[in-house]
Amino acid sequence: MKFLHIIASVDPKGGGPIEGIKQLQKALQSLDVSVEVACCDPPEADWLKDTPFAAVHAFAPKGKGLYRYAPDLVPWLRQNAKNYDAIFVEGLWQYHSFAAWRALKPLGVPYFVFTHGMLDPWFKKNYPLKHLKKWLYWPWGQYPVLRDAKAVLFTCEEERLLARTSFWLYKANEVVTSYGTAGPMEGIEKTADLFLERYPEMRGKRLLLFLSRLHEKKGCDLLIEAFASVAKENPDLRLVMAGPDQTGWGEDLKALAQRLGLQDRCLWPGMVQDEMKWGAYYASEAFCLPSHQENFGIVVAEALACGKPVLISDKVNIWREIAEDKAGFVEPDTQEGTVRLLQRWLALASQERANMSRNAQACFASRFHIRKAAERLLEIVRETR
Repeated sequence: MKFLHIIASVDPKGGGPIEGIKQLQKALQSLDVSVEVACCDPPEADWLKDTPFAAVHAFAPKGKGLYRYAPDLVPWLRQNAKNYDAIFVEGLWQYHSFAAWRALKPLGVPYFVFTHGMLDPWFKKNYPLKHLKKWLYWPWGQYPVLRDAKAVLFTCEEERLLARTSFWLYKANEVVTSYGTAGPMEGIEKTADLFLERYPEMRGKRLLLFLSRLHEKKGCDLLIEAFASVAKENPDLRLVMAGPDQTGWGEDLKALAQRLGLQDRCLWPGMVQDEMKWGAYYASEAFCLPSHQENFGIVVAEALACGKPVLISDKVNIWREIAEDKAGFVEPDTQEGTVRLLQRWLALASQERANMSRNAQACFASRFHIRKAAERLLEIVRETR
């Protein structure tokens, strides 16, 4: 079989959606499925030089806006759509999704949509003006994409239920699939030494890891302030704030840490990838993500795969699974809730931490291994053909 994924960009700085496709590709390949990608990226972009996909079809966007209008995408889809056994639209609100609908609907070619949490009502509550602009676009530019899809795919039940509350004009054939990651390769836990060699001041310390985009919705400021409240009583504790700074918020966060007297207690390594990423996981004792909105959280699954308990908010949509498997702690996405996350972790005895680490690995293996996600996706495609 041959699948096509249509996404706005293959740039790894885009976070979870493209990383999820990469991980899914590996598992699908083992099931005799070839994966290609169509994107609205300049063909000469550096991040297109080394990808794991069978092919990447890049269509240069016009202008510099976030919408990424690429006029050559629709003609190409019309010409090539029937060469694929299944087509997936990855994400909303950018031209690629509307282009897919424009090209495929008239041809009668079925397609699937992954919303990737982009219908979460958190955006409506926190960005009302942006939501109003989206309403102007929704009836003609986005709603039809969902309405006419063969299926709209949600990575967990929580995401499906939340998606219904963003716009009153809503109709979709909803299907809950699974999602996840392949986890680390055998023996890669040794990469902890590589991370500590790069940052020797962290050796021998108790590291708490944040690894995601430095973005308002991730609750970075909550985590820094909560860390400040427990740092004095735990002198060996350090906070690693790893991830790309796409909006310029990173400087404000560093200033906040300095005002709180944490300039020597926080590490800012920027975006970490490959061995350094896994090294950051293995060098840490727990993973923190107090997000205000998180559809799935590939990084949460990666932490679990490394046997790292996760300290997350109840706005990370897989929080119920984490709580049920005792693979970490869950609290509200507030300052008080984030403080409780750290306090609950620090109150555990060493044996309790070890037990939770085993629970984390078991949770990953039973729920979030990418092989299960690939098998479920194939099942959905075959059921709807």
